[in-house]
Parts: sequence; structure tokens; C-alpha cells
Amino acid sequence: MMEKLFETWSLDREIVLVKVLKHPRHKVFAAWMDPEALAQWYGPVGLSIENHHADIREGGEWRFDMVGMFEGHEQRFPNLMRFLKIVSNELIVVDYGTPDPNDPERFYMTISFDEQTDGKTVLTMRQLHPSRERRQVVVGFGAVEYGLQTLDGLGAWLDG
Repeated sequence: MMEKLFETWSLDREIVLVKVLKHPRHKVFAAWMDPEALAQWYGPVGLSIENHHADIREGGEWRFDMVGMFEGHEQRFPNLMRFLKIVSNELIVVDYGTPDPNDPERFYMTISFDEQTDGKTVLTMRQLHPSRERRQVVVGFGAVEYGLQTLDGLGAWLDG
């Protein structure tokens, strides 16, 4: 399955976010592997994470809601992230979408962790959406900004 994913990788379906973090990669990687930590930093500004099931390992999955107040009403955004591949301190590959495992809008995401000689970590998050049109939709609703807010939240959590 993953081989097919990379055979069909296409720039017109991709979103790439990069952040340099002033922490060693083992510490940055650990923040992705700990469900309690994820709930503290993951997601855009103004949304909190409510974990439902967190089995953060290759073959595992993380079910969670992003929760926020909009126009005085609580809104929930259910999510399911399935962990396809994990290489300790180097790489995480997931598929991501709603809790419906057959959601046609699910996308693949790779998170890579590269340590610089100064001890900082370059985190690269790549999303591959099912179509060029779906990529345009998520860019249109702010996915790039929200993704960068998420990575800023990781940096702030690591600094704390």
C-alpha cells in the first residue's frame, strides 16, 4: 500500500510545512509518541484536543476530537489518524481524516525529523491529498495556517 502511495505522489496534491525547533530530535519525536503530550499541543489555536483512543504505534490509531467555541456554540471535529509506519526519531507516516475509515477525503501525512549539527530539529510535515481539487479545498479553508499554528504549538510545548 505505501509503495503505491509514493508511486503516485504528485506536487499538485501536496502541502509541505517545515519548522526548525531548538530541541534535539529525540525530544521532538517523543512529543508525537505521547498521547497526553499530543492533546496539549496538537491542533490550531483556539481548539483543544479530546482523546478517545490513543494507540500510538505502527499499526495503531489515534481517535480524537478537536473542540472549540464558534459563535457561542461548542463545535467538535472528529478525527482518526492511523499510524502506517514509524521509524524512531526519524519518520512517522499516517493516514488522516474523519473517524470513517473509508472517508474518501482521507489524506496521507509524513512527518520527518532531521537533526542539525547544532542540535536543532528540522520537522517536515508533508500531506498528500486524494486529489488536486481536495488539496485546493483544504488550502482554501486555512489548512496551511492551521498546520503552522500546530507546529508553533509544538514548539511552545517543547519550550515549556
